[in-house]
Amino acid sequence: MAEDARRLDDPAVETRLAHLDDVLGELEADSGSTAREALGAVGLLTEVYGEALARVLDHADDTLRDRLAEDELLAHLLVLHGIHPEPPERRAARAVERLRPAVRKRGGDLEWEGVEGGVARIRVDSGGGGCGAGCGSDSPDVAEVVRAAVLAAAPELTRVDAVTAERPAPPAFVPLATLTRRGAAQGAR
Repeated sequence: MAEDARRLDDPAVETRLAHLDDVLGELEADSGSTAREALGAVGLLTEVYGEALARVLDHADDTLRDRLAEDELLAHLLVLHGIHPEPPERRAARAVERLRPAVRKRGGDLEWEGVEGGVARIRVDSGGGGCGAGCGSDSPDVAEVVRAAVLAAAPELTRVDAVTAERPAPPAFVPLATLTRRGAAQGAR
C-alpha cells in the first residue's frame, strides 16, 4: 500500500494535540456564546467519532482489536470514548511493563501487583546501586512518571500506589583487626 501524504507521524500528532489543547483551553476560558457553540460542536464531533470507532471494533476480529489497542494514539482514543477492548487492569500492567526497561536502566525495577478497589499497586525497587540521590527508581520523578503513565492508560483507576520494596539492612561491618585484638586481649587474661 502506498504511503498517503495526508498521514501524520507521531511528532506531528503530538504537535496538533498540544495546539488543540491550547485552543480548547482558550475556548473554555471564553464565556461568549460563540465559544460555547464551538465547544458544543467539538463535543458532538467527538461523540460521532467515538461511535465510528466503536463500529470499527464491532467489525474487528481479536487480532485486529489487539493491534488497535497496542497503537498508542488509538489506545488513547479508545479510552477517551470508553470503548477500549481491554480491562483497565491489563492496560495499567502493560504501561508498567513499558516503563520497566527505563527504570532498570536507572538501576531499579518495577513490579505490577494488581488493582484492588480501583487502586493500582506497583512495587518499586530502587536497586540500591549506590548511584547517589535521585537516581533510583523510587525517586519522586520516577514515581510520578509511573503514576501518570498508568492513569493515562487506565483513567478509570482512582489512584496508583507505589509500594517501596523492603530491603534487608546490610550487615554491620566489623574490621578484622578489631576481632583479632579482642580475641588476643581475652586470651591474655
